[in-house]
Amino acid sequence: MVMTRALYVGCVLLLGVVVTTGQQGGLSDDAGRVLALETAWNHAIETKDTKAIDMLLADSMIAVESDGAFTTKSEYLAGIKAADFQPSQAVNEKNDVHMYGDTAVAVGIFRIKQMEKGKTVTHRERTIDTWVKVNGTWKCVAAVAVTIPGGKAQ
Repeated sequence: MVMTRALYVGCVLLLGVVVTTGQQGGLSDDAGRVLALETAWNHAIETKDTKAIDMLLADSMIAVESDGAFTTKSEYLAGIKAADFQPSQAVNEKNDVHMYGDTAVAVGIFRIKQMEKGKTVTHRERTIDTWVKVNGTWKCVAAVAVTIPGGKAQ
């Protein structure tokens, strides 16, 4: 009985810390979900899981690549599938989500480590991903990535 009560009190205290931390971070539930989707996208890139990425992106998704080119969803997925795309790590160093009703804008810094011509290289990009809640599901409708020269963020 004492052990059960101590366990209960511990869980209540832990829940209080989690709720307080979430409130201090200022993230709404939807903003937290979008951040989780951004992380899931990164994991799917690392494993070249185009099925998972396909589920995250709206059919009409358009991306602006770091060289300024427009890419459709199918072109983006083809790039992930390409044999010469060999990622080993894809992470967000920093990401903030700004909510506008059923629209979320994730702004951050994305870092990817990959093999290029037999060498490991790391690229850093500033990113802006626009997500829209459609029928209760978040989908990325637009993504912009701009290379950070020399890999340094300001």
